[in-house]
Amino acid sequence: MDKSYSPSYKEAGVDITAGYKAVELMKEHVKRTATKGVCSDVGGFGGLFEPDLTGISRPVLVSGTDGVGTKLKYAFVLDKHDTVGIDCVAMCVNDIICCGARPLIFLDYIACGKLVPERIAEIVKGVADGCEQAGAALIGGETAEMPGFYPENEYDLAGFSTGVVDKGAILDNSRMAAGDVIIALRSSGVHSNGFSLVRKVIKTDPAELTRKLESLGGKSIGEALLEPTRIYVKPMLKLFSSVTVKGVSHITGGGFYENIPRSIPKGLSAKIDRQSVVTPPIFELIRSQGGIPERDMFNTFNMGVGMVAVVAEKEAEKALGVLREGGEQPYVIGEVVKGDEGVVFA
Repeated sequence: MDKSYSPSYKEAGVDITAGYKAVELMKEHVKRTATKGVCSDVGGFGGLFEPDLTGISRPVLVSGTDGVGTKLKYAFVLDKHDTVGIDCVAMCVNDIICCGARPLIFLDYIACGKLVPERIAEIVKGVADGCEQAGAALIGGETAEMPGFYPENEYDLAGFSTGVVDKGAILDNSRMAAGDVIIALRSSGVHSNGFSLVRKVIKTDPAELTRKLESLGGKSIGEALLEPTRIYVKPMLKLFSSVTVKGVSHITGGGFYENIPRSIPKGLSAKIDRQSVVTPPIFELIRSQGGIPERDMFNTFNMGVGMVAVVAEKEAEKALGVLREGGEQPYVIGEVVKGDEGVVFA
């Protein structure tokens, strides 16, 4: 059979041969994410995975899906595409871990105006990097060339992940009580949320984005904004096996005010020590340039805290030690108190 090729389709703006080249370029990245359960190679109609359920008596699948969002606008301007895939993976697996689940597989979806194989391979490299950090296998995906729908040099990137947890190990906040300690895990910066507000403040202008600032540690504004989202899977899994974790929140869009209460039951609130919050300098740049009120900053961005975990006070020191061993720089950010205010700053 002749190799698939359609001159008519190419004249319409879709070059399927470019898609073949992209698959060949990405194979090396996909291969390094393979875990024991992978049963298929890239290019099939579906990704096959046989999960190892050893030690799990009642397996429950936990799935998450998300995209990178308008952070991609900065990647387009700076022509840097090898880290946004990490953001895509992080947005999915960091949500899954909040249930106590271990991510198993990941699939990506890339839609573009013009399929440039080398650029697609860069994007998938980032996805593979994120999958390695999460311990998940990249078992498939889709690249869609959509001329006339997306500009030639732009694309959208989304993903989907599935994990597993023993039903008896699903995080249960019913045991949470006043006096429990809230531990913060640091973010790497803005992560991948709130960029519609960021873009209102910091324009997607190459001259502005490549400007290096002493306040950013010598980094350019663009470098600080494109810093990929931290993936907390491995240190959190270690934490789950070491102490009783009563609740976990992934701090994404909506900031502290929206996300922390999602893991706290009615009748309790999170009392946050404002002075303890370690906030990277990129947030001060955004706040000062945009004249944004502090409350709006904490209601939009992670402000330096990518994830929080709630444990009993007696287990706090052990929890901090486990997280440090996992490469994190955790610290106590507050405590659980009685009330229905959601989040209270002290």
